[in-house]
Amino acid sequence: MTMLGVLRSSSGRTSSRRGDEGASAVEYGLLVAAIAAVIVALVFALGSYVRGAFQTTCDNIANSGVKSTSTTTQCGTTGQ
Repeated sequence: MTMLGVLRSSSGRTSSRRGDEGASAVEYGLLVAAIAAVIVALVFALGSYVRGAFQTTCDNIANSGVKSTSTTTQCGTTGQ
């Protein structure tokens, strides 16, 4: 018996069943794509919430009467 035959018999698998067991690379790829889509959706959803919170904070500071050391008094400018 060859070494390959010994390995096949000791593992208990046959070549016809080998394709049916476990997850394939395609399934793992789809899982990674789904997780990435969820992360992107969360970043967009939470991004607008966080931006609004910072905008509210900036507006409150600007309207509190505290003098700013910067030359711009407008909140939320991104330079675009």
